Amino acid sequence: QVQLVESGGGLVQAGGSLRLSCVASGSIFSVNAMGWYRQAPGKQRELVAGITSGGTTNYADSVKGRFTISRDNAKNTVYLQMNSLKPEDTAVYYCNAAVVTTTTRVKYNYWGQGTQVTVSS
Repeated sequence: QVQLVESGGGLVQAGGSLRLSCVASGSIFSVNAMGWYRQAPGKQRELVAGITSGGTTNYADSVKGRFTISRDNAKNTVYLQMNSLKPEDTAVYYCNAAVVTTTTRVKYNYWGQGTQVTVSS
């Protein structure tokens, strides 16, 4: 059993910053790729940023130059530093991780419960 818990969301004005954190815990054998997705009301969930186990990153075009994804493997944690926030960044942000558990030794995709980010104009 693996759990992902996000934190750091909140309400900020346009141009402000937030730092999201996501901690994985449970019967973890290894954590592979991790990422952040977001979903606004009435829209599909979309990838915001991803990071591989080797540290390679990728970003949605809409956040390039403003957001930075990073990870701390010792803490099984992934972060998303969000700068120069815009109202269109408003959404629920979800953490995702590909995890191999100690019990099954099979890779499975896990999701957190989400954290709300609201950017006012």
